[in-house]
Amino acid sequence: MTSYLRPMMAVLLLLPLAACQGERAEEMTAEARMTVMVMPVTTASEEAKGHFMQGQHALDMGRTFDAVPQFNAALEADPNFAYAYLQLANASNSLDEFMRYLEMAAQRAEGASEAERLQIQIAQTFLNNDVEGRMQLAERLCEVAPESPRAWLTLAGNQTGLNRNAEARATMMKAVEASPEFAPAYMQLGNSYLYLEPKDFSKAEANFARVAELEPNEAISYDLLGDVYRAQNKLTPARDSYTRAVELAPEEALPLQQRGHVNSFLGAYDDARADYDAAMALGKGNQPANFGQYRAYVSVYEGNPQAAIDELNTLAVAVDGMGIPEPRGAKIAILTDVATIALHHNMIPAAETALMQRSQLMLEQADQVGTEEFRRGQVSNNVYFEGLLAARAGDYATATAKADEFMSIVEPSNDPRKNEPAHDLLGLVSLLQGDYAGAIGHYKSADPNNVYNLYHHALALEGAGDTAAAMEIYKALAVNNFNFVGYALIRKDVVEKTM
Repeated sequence: MTSYLRPMMAVLLLLPLAACQGERAEEMTAEARMTVMVMPVTTASEEAKGHFMQGQHALDMGRTFDAVPQFNAALEADPNFAYAYLQLANASNSLDEFMRYLEMAAQRAEGASEAERLQIQIAQTFLNNDVEGRMQLAERLCEVAPESPRAWLTLAGNQTGLNRNAEARATMMKAVEASPEFAPAYMQLGNSYLYLEPKDFSKAEANFARVAELEPNEAISYDLLGDVYRAQNKLTPARDSYTRAVELAPEEALPLQQRGHVNSFLGAYDDARADYDAAMALGKGNQPANFGQYRAYVSVYEGNPQAAIDELNTLAVAVDGMGIPEPRGAKIAILTDVATIALHHNMIPAAETALMQRSQLMLEQADQVGTEEFRRGQVSNNVYFEGLLAARAGDYATATAKADEFMSIVEPSNDPRKNEPAHDLLGLVSLLQGDYAGAIGHYKSADPNNVYNLYHHALALEGAGDTAAAMEIYKALAVNNFNFVGYALIRKDVVEKTM
């Protein structure tokens, strides 16, 4: 998911894709249940609680498709189990499912604890993009359940969304202190150091090693270690780690997808396609379409953007026949890739066609959710891409007007980061016109964690003569090694610049 799709949209556009799943049907001891939940849940049924704990642990370990039947079994034993409905929403594979189960949780919230009610309310804020209200609810959750690492991780997630990364990491440490045996706390902390500025790969690796100590039989432990190895450009150890995840979960798709990424970076393009094909064959829910996007990126790494666009357009047509739960969201993601590749290479007609289709799907999704705030996000995102199209076509006046229109549309939002995409667009307008100082100013106000933005920021710095600062960014990007369409487009250039 590209980072210019703001958090609410990222949640609702393509609902959680399952990670490494494997059968985990054993009964849990009371001690194990406490380690899994570390926050009381409201149900009088021990059978419901037992199934819920199994589902919660599967969800924590990224085994979403294992979690769903456990949550359903919990609800069969206790149809009024509000928190089970909430977690079923979080494990859902379609927007309709997410909204339906969240509403069922809300309808039963009166019989739940305050902590459970707060988490239901937090989930509801994603439907109206109430960033401020979400933060207030998360802070209240920590007041109500200060002994729970899940409460602290919820607050940390909201702080991260506001790019308050140092504060978020301190909050994550409170989760670790509250429950030192709770693996998800180390996962979240490790991912923060891995992906967000300021990055610290040694700290990320230490946290993921702790996950592996706590969960040695879970494929996700080796998936995370593979991630941090490739962040350090240790691509062969990363591939070995993903292979270990494949061995632990041979019937699951995600480890194969991850190994496909590394093979793409290693230039083993046939092996990468073979891994993606195998992942698509094993994939569940929305996974096959998502993995098909990565397969198309191989052509970008090979230097053949037209082949990637052709493959993605074929995939977009095929989505309706793939039986996936969220076809509209999948098509939006695929068409976003087509447009991004085409815009990067100034293939304007291909970009126009993709964006025309994408815009209509975005508005249909707005109708599906039905809130004014969500529609505002969809409309503003369409305007953003219209601005990118104008900028790449050389119509800088229209592109600038689109940036202004974007900021006007999102003005009612209480998200302090709401204008970052507009600055990204204005930065591109300045860069393409050779106004490097103007571009630098705008990119400083754009999303600081967006690799594609950082690349253009570095181009502006290089154009302005600050080669040292530009090279520092290029060197970091050259070993970023995390696969999304923006990185596929820039990797070859940044690697060459740093050789």
